[in-house]
Amino acid sequence: MGSLQGKVALITGGARGQGRAIAARLARDGADIVIADISRDIPDLEYSLASDADALETTRLVESAGQRCLSVRTDVRDQAALDRAVAEGIEAFGSIDVLVSNAGIVDYKPLWEITEEDWSTMLDVNLTGGWRALKAVAGNFRERLSGAIVFNSSINGVEAGWNYAHYVSAKHGLLGLMKAAALELAPYGVRSNAVLPTVMDAPNNLHAASFDRVAGKRGATREEWFEATRSWHALRGRGALPTTAVADAVAWLASDNAHHITGVAIPVDAGHTILPGVNPVPIGGEGPEHETLDPWPACLPGEIA
Repeated sequence: MGSLQGKVALITGGARGQGRAIAARLARDGADIVIADISRDIPDLEYSLASDADALETTRLVESAGQRCLSVRTDVRDQAALDRAVAEGIEAFGSIDVLVSNAGIVDYKPLWEITEEDWSTMLDVNLTGGWRALKAVAGNFRERLSGAIVFNSSINGVEAGWNYAHYVSAKHGLLGLMKAAALELAPYGVRSNAVLPTVMDAPNNLHAASFDRVAGKRGATREEWFEATRSWHALRGRGALPTTAVADAVAWLASDNAHHITGVAIPVDAGHTILPGVNPVPIGGEGPEHETLDPWPACLPGEIA
């Protein structure tokens, strides 16, 4: 018997990457899965989002574990779409017991170059999308006096990073939402927690802009990117972590093994957050270097989560 036997988990952004790993792991632990994923691109991102084919592959993985899977095309920027995903999940499987708010995007540029549209899209997906997903399940959880919520934040939910202030802000906000939900839903027996992944070997990091940013040079390869991520972690031999690392943490928080745990954020970071900080390119005083500074060397290896 798995630790989630008989449970039903709704996973936003569940079609690929961390969402797929979470779906597969929860299925192995006995849960039926509802995948809620946009399955189309968002304009102006440096990388493509999941496709219908990705959702089909995740469905296959869940079913190969002996569990049922329902895939609902869902944009977390649309409350009605999330409400529909919850309703269809309950109709198909009888309940929703676990919400994994995983849907997210990332984009890179200095804060003074972020447009109103960039800012709105980032927060609408990464933060407000979590709030909408929470609203979609909260009534059912309160009525049943049970439920587990896990938000996928980031180590950038507790620390800053270069050239994505909108992402950092959204991930910080997600932890505030998690704590508020833990407090307000505690009288109903509902738990709310979060995971804080480090740099992950996942599709949202596997593109040219990410490779350059993390390796600290233009035209970087995937191999150079991965090698650079080794300096981001304290534990021996760790580069960018596999998506299963996050899935393992989510599975524990979602299960009754964490029955008394609520309101916490667990780093999945191979010891990144215990490392002492340094400034790799300190600049002092005033001078022409302020006019010619290339922002690329200021990007610490592995700063993307």
